[in-house]
Amino acid sequence: MRTESSAIDRTGIAVSTEPAAGLPPRSPAPSDRRSGTLQAALGVTAFSLTFPATAWGLEGFGPWSLVAVRCVLAAVVAGGCLLALRVPRPDRRHLAGLAVVAAGVVLGFPLLTTLALRTSTTAHAAVVVGLLPLTTAVFSSLRTGARPSRMFWLAACAGAAAVIAFTVQQSGGAVTGADAYLFGALLICAAGYTEGGRLARLMPGWQVIGWALVLCLPLSVPGALVALSYEPVRLTAHSVTGLLWVAAGSQFLGLVVWYRGMASIGIPKASQLQLAQPLLTLVWSVLLLGERLTPAAPLTAAAVLVCIALTQRARS
Repeated sequence: MRTESSAIDRTGIAVSTEPAAGLPPRSPAPSDRRSGTLQAALGVTAFSLTFPATAWGLEGFGPWSLVAVRCVLAAVVAGGCLLALRVPRPDRRHLAGLAVVAAGVVLGFPLLTTLALRTSTTAHAAVVVGLLPLTTAVFSSLRTGARPSRMFWLAACAGAAAVIAFTVQQSGGAVTGADAYLFGALLICAAGYTEGGRLARLMPGWQVIGWALVLCLPLSVPGALVALSYEPVRLTAHSVTGLLWVAAGSQFLGLVVWYRGMASIGIPKASQLQLAQPLLTLVWSVLLLGERLTPAAPLTAAAVLVCIALTQRARS
């Protein structure tokens, strides 16, 4: 059986491109699970700052400019790393998967969530995006054949139900335009996470997001030039800080450790760690943006947090 380097390349563990016939995939060692869980948790922490940073960025940039410029800056960082380390171009068979990552994680999710944040608070958007773990687990099951236990699905669905109830309560029983953007973002981001997690078992995780960002340059560079020519720019400390974080932190560094974690502990388990993301974002929205929370927001976030422990203890 041919093996390729694992995304956790520092450990020197080889990961098979496919399991042996008739045998289930080999479970990671306890040390690898701990390392993978830690890396995925670091990714979630980076992602939890994305909405507050986006709100800061929108103080000085238009939504289209912010998304396009963040993609260009992140691609420059990623491309520089790829060039400096003389990383060979990815195999042609991986290009379709990288295109899905680019469309879902690099372009689609940032654009749709940025458009939503023009009319939605970061607290509301954060809890709606709490549906992302369940959506990603479903995509992973369909795409990779992962079969988590019944306990896993019950806990994941319970967290999703709490998020849906919060969304309906916040919007008075009607889905708003911002919610439509957010739910669309969930679908395309889940597809990007699933493909990225799958590819991170075949190449280092940082190369997955790095090549996805580089593939977007033919679209992001012209898009940035056009958007900047139409949307006014007002550079402030908040807007520049927000832009730099969503470009370097959320769009590149966060996804590097996220995909490495997914490759180590599996896409379904890693995805459920994102149930903590709404709670973290709620904390940042209060500390950084001065937003006021309704009683339902922290209660919902706490409810989905409980589900994390259940999904992580459930049999893979």
